[in-house]
Amino acid sequence: MPKEPFVVSEYVRWGDIDLAGIICYGAYIRFYELAETEIFRACGLPFREMFERYDIWLPRKVMHTEFYSPARLDDHLRVVTYFSRIGRSSLTINFDVMGAGGAPLHAAAYQVLVCVSRSTFEKTDLPRDVAAALERYCMTTEDAREAGRREAGSGKGEAGVLVERGEKRG
Repeated sequence: MPKEPFVVSEYVRWGDIDLAGIICYGAYIRFYELAETEIFRACGLPFREMFERYDIWLPRKVMHTEFYSPARLDDHLRVVTYFSRIGRSSLTINFDVMGAGGAPLHAAAYQVLVCVSRSTFEKTDLPRDVAAALERYCMTTEDAREAGRREAGSGKGEAGVLVERGEKRG
């Protein structure tokens, strides 16, 4: 069975738009944070528990976004989320922000998270259990986008797909 990306749905809210009536570029960070929090939770790694259990933090080293099509107030967006790389001490998480029907692609982003000790902030190895749990959502950009569009076009949810409040469907 092919891997599926993790998907969270959210609407563009009043606080997300600028004077032009489109989503402000900085508002995309809210969508990324929501998707990141929920993909970790879906992997059995709620942040508070994970950080305490493994005594780590995952600060960002890189945050990169490309913008393709403006989203407007009340647009229903899907954030297709997946890992493109899980390394020894870092990982790359990707976010493709699409319309609810799978198109258009509004923005695509990736962030590099580095595993550090909570007490010293020095780089450390990503715990094996964490890497293994995240592997189910590790895939190429092409595979994730195709699966995200396919799921959006099917009109049905998959296990692990989240609704606005982070409740699992399916």
